[in-house]
Amino acid sequence: MHGLFCSPKLTIVLRTERSPEPNLRWAGNREKRESAVALLTIDGDCENAARRTMQAATLTPNVLPFASPMPQQANADGAAAEAEHLSRLFGTSFAVFDGRNGEAVHLPDDLPRRDWSQRAALLRAVAERGRAEFIDDEDPLITLAVPCATGPASPLVAAAMFLTRRPRPHETIARACEELQADPAQTACWMLRQKPWEPDALLRMAELYSAERNAARRAAELEHETRSLTANLAATYEEISLLYRLTQHLRISESDEELGRIALEWLGEVIPAEAFVLQYLPVTVQDASLQHTARASSLMLTGGACPISEEQFSAIVAHLSPNPGGRPTVVNYATRREGWPVAEVRELVVVSLVEGEHLFGWLAAVNHRRGLEFGTIEASLLNSVAAILGIHSGNIELYRQQRELLAGIVRALTSAIDAKDQYTCGHSDRVARLAVRLAEEMGCDRAETHTIYLAGLLHDIGKIGIDDQVLRKPDKLTEAEYEHIKRHVVIGHKILRDLTKLGEVLPIVLHHHESWDGGGYPQNLVGADIPMAARIVAVADSYDAMGSDRPYRKGMPDEKIDAIFRAGAGRQWDPDVVEAFFRAREDLRDICKSDREQIEIEFPAWTKTV
Repeated sequence: MHGLFCSPKLTIVLRTERSPEPNLRWAGNREKRESAVALLTIDGDCENAARRTMQAATLTPNVLPFASPMPQQANADGAAAEAEHLSRLFGTSFAVFDGRNGEAVHLPDDLPRRDWSQRAALLRAVAERGRAEFIDDEDPLITLAVPCATGPASPLVAAAMFLTRRPRPHETIARACEELQADPAQTACWMLRQKPWEPDALLRMAELYSAERNAARRAAELEHETRSLTANLAATYEEISLLYRLTQHLRISESDEELGRIALEWLGEVIPAEAFVLQYLPVTVQDASLQHTARASSLMLTGGACPISEEQFSAIVAHLSPNPGGRPTVVNYATRREGWPVAEVRELVVVSLVEGEHLFGWLAAVNHRRGLEFGTIEASLLNSVAAILGIHSGNIELYRQQRELLAGIVRALTSAIDAKDQYTCGHSDRVARLAVRLAEEMGCDRAETHTIYLAGLLHDIGKIGIDDQVLRKPDKLTEAEYEHIKRHVVIGHKILRDLTKLGEVLPIVLHHHESWDGGGYPQNLVGADIPMAARIVAVADSYDAMGSDRPYRKGMPDEKIDAIFRAGAGRQWDPDVVEAFFRAREDLRDICKSDREQIEIEFPAWTKTV
């Protein structure tokens, strides 16, 4: 077929030899190809003239379907964005290819039809070397391949054809189209719309593009790193804040259960878990003879929407058999494990509460809140919290043992006093309980009440150093004997002064025989100079002494005791304490008549921040 098309600004002469097979794509097959010779005279606006000429010749101005494979959808979005950016820089359309295999990812409609698959190896080489290169050069056409600024996992290479000069009049482009394996007619139409480029200028523009995209990628990476660092710093701050807040609650006076509940509540703010489990194990067997008993059965505390019971949690721990004091145990995809005992638990982190060689329990995070995996961050924080809880439990148990030891010493000393004088057996215990009731009546706080109780038990400990004949004498004491027995307060003070935990008891033991008017002993203190606790113990001691049988007399009736207290208020005893005595008179009478009753001994001086 021969054709001649004219316009005021354009003349194109096409001579086409068609093969017997219609619509055959240009594939470099010399036996079956479309050959064309284009004679071009270009003047002015080529693009509009070319469009009108192609329409008159019944040739479509749009590119026919490509022979190359369809774009891969996975990289299509990123490839289209890179192609658009390159098109704005170079003024022409770019195709984008997968740098790993050379397959097309993005092919614009307005490129000349060609077989890019023949250049797959060249495109892969450009991606590997990471710099722009020419992969075809057939004057006046040249093909530039530019590596895109993408990650190594999915490298992309963009490629486009350029004119290096204006075609000369009556110049044939058939050879160039044959070498480039491009459709001659579409290539001729495409050439009319292009601006010529110097090859060096193309390479410089490609280098500028690469520098710009690399800078943009680096800026994006830095922004991502900054955001990650900010998130990590925020998470680290939350973790440090959590640990700091827990340490502020490390007080012996606060039970391990109280601290555990606080820890579970705060962990929910930091770790993305649906639930938390804290199981305290028994510390010792229950012993009725101990005054300060430890936990004899396990206790499980939970936070969040816990999907398991204590029995199920124990089954999980038994199944995992974690090493106490060892690394945290992290389980993801738990239901895939053979023999997993609880289907409701998908992800899990378990750490032990250990102090020294003692295992106090287990702490666990159950099921990731977003269905993700637990990792080292969650395990590390949980382990730190468990270490604090373990230390706290160890301190509480050590304190319990020491408290029990000191309470046993106090009881032993009290029993020694009772054994010294059978007539005053039980006196120290009664005085202690009477003094506590008076202290409560006078509004003393818990710490003061316990100090008074200890002082009541030990107020006569100095009688261990008094001569038995004087202590048990059935007759009235001589002046010398009375002076000898008055020494028991000083002796008691010396016995107890080396027990630093009983420091608050010493003034009471020393001064509980002082008189309000200054006529007492050992220092003849007057009025408010006498410690308040000593004034309370003095009233309790006098009441039990007057009401109890002694070797030289029977116990006094209540009426006489009441008369003595009324007469001695403001002289021997503090009038405020005597007034409290009468307000609590019935309770005091019941205490004297009741059997011995132990009150738990506490030592407030130990309840300080660890």
